[in-house]
Amino acid sequence: MKKILIDTTIYSLAMKGSEDVLDILRTVDQIGISAISIGELYSGFKGGKRQRENKKELNIFLDSPRVLVHHIDVETAEYYASVLNQLKRNGTPIPTIDICIAASAFQHGYRLFTNDKHFDYVQGLILVDLFSMG
Repeated sequence: MKKILIDTTIYSLAMKGSEDVLDILRTVDQIGISAISIGELYSGFKGGKRQRENKKELNIFLDSPRVLVHHIDVETAEYYASVLNQLKRNGTPIPTIDICIAASAFQHGYRLFTNDKHFDYVQGLILVDLFSMG
């Protein structure tokens, strides 16, 4: 089973119609998304003029049988601590919210589909690029 965890940047690119992103999303069996990413999206929606439409569009996406929302729990916290400590040891901090997303990817066995290069600093995290899903 091909499964990936998407972050906020990938969701946004998909909603803007990025064919490269949509092509990859079409090839997977399961699309995970962290509740943290949903919070980031809600925050963006509240700052925009299309809040109602954006939220409706997100709800349609989340209702897909291929999409699974992952919540933060005690196990996620363990992965978070490991990722944070690794980044500190290497002197390569990334935003806390993205550490939570990386932790969810580890916890649930996902490759992470992102457009944010700072995830490259997370050792052991398998990242999806436009050529890796073939």
